[in-house]
Amino acid sequence: MLTYKAMYKFLPDAVHAEVLDFPRAITFGKGLDDARRMLASALVDMAETTLLAGQALPRPDPAVGDPEPDLEGPIHLLLTAATRVSVTPQAREAAMP
Repeated sequence: MLTYKAMYKFLPDAVHAEVLDFPRAITFGKGLDDARRMLASALVDMAETTLLAGQALPRPDPAVGDPEPDLEGPIHLLLTAATRVSVTPQAREAAMP
C-alpha cells in the first residue's frame, strides 16, 4: 500500500480534489464525499495508466503541500497482483482408423 497526500478545496458549487504527490490525479465532486470517491477512482486510473506505460509510480512525498487547502489528508493506493491467463483450445487431430 502506498499513502499519498490528498487535498480538497471547497468551491461555491463543487469540491476540487487532488493528489498532491501523484501528478495529474485531479478531479472534483458535488460534495466532500463525492470528491473523495472520485479522487480514489482517479488515483487508481492514473496508477494503472502509469504502470501500463511501463513507468514507475511516483514516490509518496509527505513534504509536498498546497499553500491554501481547505482540507488535507492521506489517500491510500492498494496494489494487487494478478495474472491474466488465456487458455486457447487446440484442435485435436482426427483419430486414425
